[in-house]
Amino acid sequence: MKNKIGVIQGRLLPKYKGRYQAHPVGYWKDEFFIASSIGLDCIEFILDFNDAKINPLIKDGGIEEIKKIVVDSGVQVNTICADYFMEAPLHSKDVNLANYSKDMLIVLLESAIKLNVSDIVIPCVDQSKLSNQEEIERFIEAIMPLVRVAEDNNINFSLETDLPPKQFLSLLEYFDSSNVTVNYDIGNSAALGYNPEEELTVYGHKISDIHIKDRVFDEGPIVLGEGDADFNAFFKKLIEFDYKGPFIMQTYRDDEGVEIFKKQLNWVSSYFNAQ
Repeated sequence: MKNKIGVIQGRLLPKYKGRYQAHPVGYWKDEFFIASSIGLDCIEFILDFNDAKINPLIKDGGIEEIKKIVVDSGVQVNTICADYFMEAPLHSKDVNLANYSKDMLIVLLESAIKLNVSDIVIPCVDQSKLSNQEEIERFIEAIMPLVRVAEDNNINFSLETDLPPKQFLSLLEYFDSSNVTVNYDIGNSAALGYNPEEELTVYGHKISDIHIKDRVFDEGPIVLGEGDADFNAFFKKLIEFDYKGPFIMQTYRDDEGVEIFKKQLNWVSSYFNAQ
């Protein structure tokens, strides 16, 4: 069975309030039909910090709305990107903020169970990066109690970090769970100067969700193929792991989204087809 090809929510729509990545409040359903028209299988739903309480993943009746648009469009919601925790880290030193975020993760996990989602992506990068051992320990303490619930419902906590490969593997192994996995972002790794062959050698077997983007070293997103991401090395190495998860296009966007997305999807499709 071929891997599902999807898009991070909002990339096929005009920017919401000028934000580069956000749940498009009020017009999010339109994207499902656009995605269907260009042959995509799924949309990775976003829960971001702004307007979280009116996000369909959280608000009353929202799960039913998502289920209906999935049926109507034929485009699935298999994964959730919890950008909420970039603004309100689970490992925050602010105890009240951290406790509120833990409660939000519980609610999000309940929604994921109802939607039969496979992965909740938890970003630990930029303002939510794991900068020291103390933060790593607080992060472990925050999600450890929910790991068993995730296991029982076949949901992955798919972590994205900027930790070096061996340190990242040590974090994953601490949980001793097949459901604490890796969200691999090829563009972000390139921006950090990491080698994809080394990364996958260390933790390729733990990858359950892949974000497709390109970046220049130590700089921001750029059109696929124009940055420093080594797509040839990454996809060649990925074959060794019989990866079954989705490829989520989190590619460079302009104000509108669709045409530049199609250009980049066409560029990367040969890599998907080779898997």
